[in-house]
Amino acid sequence: AMALPGDLWAELPAERRIFCSVLLFSWAVYLWEAFLAHRQRRVYRTTTHVPQELGQIMDSETFEKSRLYQLDKSTFSFWSGLYSEVEGTMILLCGGIPFLWKLSGQISGRAGFGPEYEIVQSLVFLLLATLFSALTGLPWSLYNTFIIEEKHGFNQQTLGFFFKDAIKKFVVTQCILLPVTSLLLYIIKIGGDYFFIYAWLFTLVVSLVLVTIYADYIAPLFDKFIPLPEGELKQQIETMAKSIDFPLTKVYVVEGSKRSSHSNAYFYGFFKNKRIVLFDTLLEDYSALNKEPAEGEDGENEETKSKTKNKKQGCKNEEVLAVLGHELGHWKLGHTVKNIIISQVSYYKLFF
Repeated sequence: AMALPGDLWAELPAERRIFCSVLLFSWAVYLWEAFLAHRQRRVYRTTTHVPQELGQIMDSETFEKSRLYQLDKSTFSFWSGLYSEVEGTMILLCGGIPFLWKLSGQISGRAGFGPEYEIVQSLVFLLLATLFSALTGLPWSLYNTFIIEEKHGFNQQTLGFFFKDAIKKFVVTQCILLPVTSLLLYIIKIGGDYFFIYAWLFTLVVSLVLVTIYADYIAPLFDKFIPLPEGELKQQIETMAKSIDFPLTKVYVVEGSKRSSHSNAYFYGFFKNKRIVLFDTLLEDYSALNKEPAEGEDGENEETKSKTKNKKQGCKNEEVLAVLGHELGHWKLGHTVKNIIISQVSYYKLFF
């Protein structure tokens, strides 16, 4: 009698069933997300006129620019996502992870750390894996920055600045990731039957610490932050924050224009020490961060394109307040706390 698919599946070794399940689940998630993205991409292609709901606030030229930009971004996302899924599949099918683990053991062994030093081997493995990911993702990042973003007038980086920034990000990431991972592995090693509780508590503490120190100690390694000058905008921001009991302590402007002309705003901090950060590209005719560096200062700004200087673009005060109001709405509605709780529940289940 012919064996049924269910019988063939049951005859597979447990590890093979797990392997196939992981692969099938990964592709199922990818195909579902690709289907949703395809539907959205079709909207970008077919919606060539300003919708009636936006007719009073957006002209046809702005709408068309936005439509073409989103269409290019969606197409890029499709191909990069497909590559990522195929790459991950090939790594699993070809034994890339066991190979990298063996290579990590050889490297750590040559450094004098035998098989009993599995934490050292794990750190070498992690370093090699993140390096591989950075290198394979580099062409996609270059294309996104210097083809798509450049085509639509958003890119402000030179090639030299791009690579220097990428190297700096990689180094800073490793300086954080490797020590944290080593401590986590040590906790798992000595944690006994309740290691998952200790591991979860450790990740909770690390997450809160990183959120606390990021804006003050990590972000300034990449961008310049200065206090928003006294004036009408700052007064309006303070008034809006006070109206919803937002415990605002400081307002900063960050030099986002050296990378992109995209705009953004965000807040950070815990409890009564909240701070707001505005991108300089969000502010109308704001040039304090785009001035020429004084004698003796770092000339890093010279590596960005000269078109970032003396810009006359951005948002009026009312528009800045609208953008910021959206962000503060997340705080008022408790979205930040809810996201932290959801992520920590996910971490707990992951360790369990």
